Amino acid sequence: MMIRTLFAAAAVAAVAQAAPAKEFLKGDRQQQSGYSLAVVTEGGKTIWLAGQTATAGDDGKSLAADFDGQVRQLFRNLDRTLQRVGGKLSDMVQMTVFITDVRNGRRFTELRREILGDNFPGSALVTVTALQSPDAKIEIQGYAVVGSK
Repeated sequence: MMIRTLFAAAAVAAVAQAAPAKEFLKGDRQQQSGYSLAVVTEGGKTIWLAGQTATAGDDGKSLAADFDGQVRQLFRNLDRTLQRVGGKLSDMVQMTVFITDVRNGRRFTELRREILGDNFPGSALVTVTALQSPDAKIEIQGYAVVGSK
């Protein structure tokens, strides 16, 4: 009986360690805008994601004039990066978004809500005059908390 209890306790501890607890703090305004005031985590490992842009799709076609296409491809790229370390897009807890045209801010919010679902990372949206790639309309850098291996 004692051994079974120890195994059960170890299994519970392993599950808790593999899936870090996340609490999303937000109100109605934040829910509508697709970000959280804060994301509180326990456990897991922290991943710092470098700023990324997406000026070409998976098929190699240019996305230079396609803001929606750049956003969608960028989130796919971030997800792939996180998968390489055992995570997924929903593990993001903070992002800084840089856009080159303030008029795209509302559209980005709509796309982020569509792509991320209901629980959003903390976020800042910054308008800049240009990004490193002249064709880039958006860049995202962020942080994720991924369950321990």
